[in-house]
Formats: sequence, structure tokens, C-alpha cells
Amino acid sequence: MPSKRQIQVAETIAHLAADFFARESNRKSLITVTRADISPDLKNALIFITVIPDRFEQSALNFAKRMRTEYREYLKSKSRLQHLPNIDFEIDYGEKNRQRIDDLTRS
Repeated sequence: MPSKRQIQVAETIAHLAADFFARESNRKSLITVTRADISPDLKNALIFITVIPDRFEQSALNFAKRMRTEYREYLKSKSRLQHLPNIDFEIDYGEKNRQRIDDLTRS
């Protein structure tokens, strides 16, 4: 179970990532940050995203990974974190599956 500090840091990272992508993404796709996970030592963070439309998923993930350095600088300037974690991005397949189940149950 994550500590209170892990939860706070993960929420900060996710919130600022959402702000960052709202400013930096091209308007071809919508990148939504669903959550962030952080390691117990606070050294590594994994930010989960979803992309609409799905056909831009891979290009949006590649964009996010290319922007890691810029995002870390943004995080440094907008947060009070003493030590910045290593950042990586991943598609949130759990959220995609949940949305698919919702769609199927509504039909």
C-alpha cells in the first residue's frame, strides 16, 4: 500500500502532467492523464495516459516519451519537489478496458 507521501507526489505529478499536455500537445488528439504511479523510494514515476482518437495512440505515446525532459523541467518549475523522479509514460490499458466494458453494458 502506498504511503501518504507517495500518494501526494503521484497526484502532483499527474496533475502537472495533465496541465503540461494541455499546453504542449498538437490538437490532433486528446491526451488525458489518468494517473501516476511512483516507486516507494520516489525515484521513478510512471504516468498513465489515454488518447482520443485511438488511431493517434502510438504517436501520442511517442510524443510524451520525447517530451520527458521538458516535462521534468516543467515539473521542477511548478512543484516544490526536492528531488525529481525519473519519468516515463505508458498507455493506460486498464482505463481503456473499463471504458469498453461501460460501452458494452450500455448497449
